[in-house]
Amino acid sequence: MGKKNWLLAILSGVLLTCAFPKVGLWQLGWFALVPLLIAVKDLTFGQAFRIGFAAGLVHFLTLLYWLLYTMQTYGGLPFYLAIPVLFLLSAYMALYIGLFAGLTTRWIKSLPWNCLAAVPVIWVSLEYVRGFLFTGFPWSFLGYSQYNQLHIIQISDIFGVYGISFLMALSSAAFFLAMENIFAQRRSEKKNIHIRVFQPLLVFFVLLAATWIYGKWQILSFDDNHSELVVRRISVVQGNIDQAIKWDTAFQAETTEKYVNLSLYAKTHAPDLVVWPETATPFYFLHNAPLSKMIMDTVDVMGKDFLIGSPSYTFEETTEEVNYYNSAYLIDAEPKIIGKYDKVHLVPFGEYVPFKKWLPFLGKMVAHVGDFKPGIKGETLSWKDNKLGVQICFEIIFPGLSRAMAQNGADILINITNDAWFGKTSAPYQHFSMAVFRAVENRRSLVRAANTGISGFVDPVGRVIEQSVLFKDSVLTGNIPIYNKTCLYTRYGDFFAILCTLLTSNLILMGFLHRKKR
Repeated sequence: MGKKNWLLAILSGVLLTCAFPKVGLWQLGWFALVPLLIAVKDLTFGQAFRIGFAAGLVHFLTLLYWLLYTMQTYGGLPFYLAIPVLFLLSAYMALYIGLFAGLTTRWIKSLPWNCLAAVPVIWVSLEYVRGFLFTGFPWSFLGYSQYNQLHIIQISDIFGVYGISFLMALSSAAFFLAMENIFAQRRSEKKNIHIRVFQPLLVFFVLLAATWIYGKWQILSFDDNHSELVVRRISVVQGNIDQAIKWDTAFQAETTEKYVNLSLYAKTHAPDLVVWPETATPFYFLHNAPLSKMIMDTVDVMGKDFLIGSPSYTFEETTEEVNYYNSAYLIDAEPKIIGKYDKVHLVPFGEYVPFKKWLPFLGKMVAHVGDFKPGIKGETLSWKDNKLGVQICFEIIFPGLSRAMAQNGADILINITNDAWFGKTSAPYQHFSMAVFRAVENRRSLVRAANTGISGFVDPVGRVIEQSVLFKDSVLTGNIPIYNKTCLYTRYGDFFAILCTLLTSNLILMGFLHRKKR
């Protein structure tokens, strides 16, 4: 194990990162794992694990670099403390790529068809586990890099984002095997070795062609029915409130007035619903009487329905306990409150402190009166003849939450968020790219309102109808089609990823038994 192995690992890490926004060289994702496979092909499990860990560390340090900005600017952490935190999170994420490399190396050494099958299966299984272990952090799975490749991502309505990750890992395996056979041909005088060069590539390109054809069929099917669909006109308001003053009481009235004025401008677009971002009200809605009245008067004047993000709390008289929530209120034109959604998947150290009972010294990055409580998974809001599936902030990166809402009858998915924490880094672009998949997976239109962007609309085949510019006051209005086709992913969920995980478990067991037998 020499310098060449480490350099190849670093190359793989860089290629993986460059496939994602903001760089956005999505083509690189299709062979990003090739250098890593070359690096580990002749190594033991332990050696391959270390090489894979290095590739993962490079990848996640360069992908999640924006955490430094967030922790320093809004978490109050000095640079010398923010660096270790970023390193620890990246090291945890890198463990999965280390395991991938270690588990894969055995199958690279055996028959080529074993390698071709094992590489994508192991990769998907580890993505799946990363999505739920320790509350989960499914940020930027490999398949997300293809969010703007419409013909490719349509298979998400069957396999979820894992289907695209599988195809991309298969691509790297196929190119790796082709290269290995080309080099073998140079070293050998065996005849017909060229067949072994093209066989893995043929398998990949057949599956890629089938994926593209399926995608084209789904897009045409939606477009053919588009004119017959019921349409709701929805406006999203991007207030562009500086996070540094957002919770300053001196700016509460000014912030509320800004959202009110932008909403009054939206009235000229004749929306059926006006959507404000996460915690657009920098106070407890309904508990701050003057500012709450300002909002309700605006709803009354406009005569439109509103969905607004606001912190909320309830008081338990029996226990004298105050419960805090990150919420969204649905207000009709009368005006009156007709629904409320409480965020389900909370941000660790942002909205609650994990293991607080055992680690009381741990503090939160975001100061607040108390810990937030989670709401009820899959709960939808009834609006007119439709149901809204609201997800707050990074809930949109968890496929199961959108799926649960679609199962409960949500016609439209709405993501309200405040990405001001990330500044002008890659994070808002990465966050938005993942939201696109929730629309395709469940064949639902998606509406997104973000405080500083990216706000926008995504149709049920993943087309970005319109999106805002970061850090600019914006009001976007779109005609949102109601398309509630029930697809396989909505019905059966992550069956494909679970199957890959079971197969990987079987591969691990086989490897263990083989070593024991030897």
